Amino acid sequence: MLGGVLPALLWLTFWLLEDRCEPEPKRYLLLTFAAGALVVFVALWMEQRAMLYFTGTTLLFVWAATEELLKFGAAYVVALRLRIFDEPIDAVVYMVTVALGFSAFENMLFLLTPLQNGDVLRTIITGDLRFIGATLLHILSSATIGIALALAYYKSAAIKRVAALAGVVLAVTLHTLFNFFIIGGGGESTFWIFLIIWFGIVVMLFMTEQIKQPARDYC
Repeated sequence: MLGGVLPALLWLTFWLLEDRCEPEPKRYLLLTFAAGALVVFVALWMEQRAMLYFTGTTLLFVWAATEELLKFGAAYVVALRLRIFDEPIDAVVYMVTVALGFSAFENMLFLLTPLQNGDVLRTIITGDLRFIGATLLHILSSATIGIALALAYYKSAAIKRVAALAGVVLAVTLHTLFNFFIIGGGGESTFWIFLIIWFGIVVMLFMTEQIKQPARDYC
């Protein structure tokens, strides 16, 4: 549990510092984190069912779409449909929070199997790789949706729906590509996909700074 949750909490602490002007209510952050963790069970059940009907790249796409839609749905139900979503940066904060809740519980389950088999070294290596790769993927894909919502915050309802759809499509595409190269590729492809994820994180940080700039000026 510590191996899955602590790294996610470290990332969450970093991201919450991005919204120091008007920090979100702690109970809603906790609920969003917990909602992200709980939908892991739903995702696993749906992904196991998908294996009965799909294979190859199609299966990877279905897995990615399942996880991204569940994370977005959890964040929407717990926070994004409520009045606490009162500034653009909140969309990024809540989407990253739900992603980290999902990642924390998913990582815990991945670490549990080798640990139960007494393979401590494999547990450590798996934990490091998921901390660097899979956790960052969840942050990046969910933040992509959050950024799309933030950019459309002051727009009409129709534009907000289009932005949400575009964000989900892009998030699913990123997630599918990650799954494809990690599962089907070799060492070189793994290096490149990790490099692309880090580049995406840098771009996301830049976009986040632009989104929160008006609120920072107001503060």
